[in-house]
Amino acid sequence: MNGPSSAPRGERPGTRGTRWETVLTSTEVVVDDDTWNEEPPAVNRETRRAIARKQRGKRNSAQR
Repeated sequence: MNGPSSAPRGERPGTRGTRWETVLTSTEVVVDDDTWNEEPPAVNRETRRAIARKQRGKRNSAQR
């Protein structure tokens, strides 16, 4: 029974006379930045905790 080989195999050489035909396409869509007319979106839990942690640090350093 043969196990997996520990010697890595290189890539196979290409066939002579063949070409790689590639087509470059772009799927990027430009969106106007007028979507936030009202108020910015609410911050998530991670951001709220980071803000609170920063405020606690300022309070603790002011008391020392």
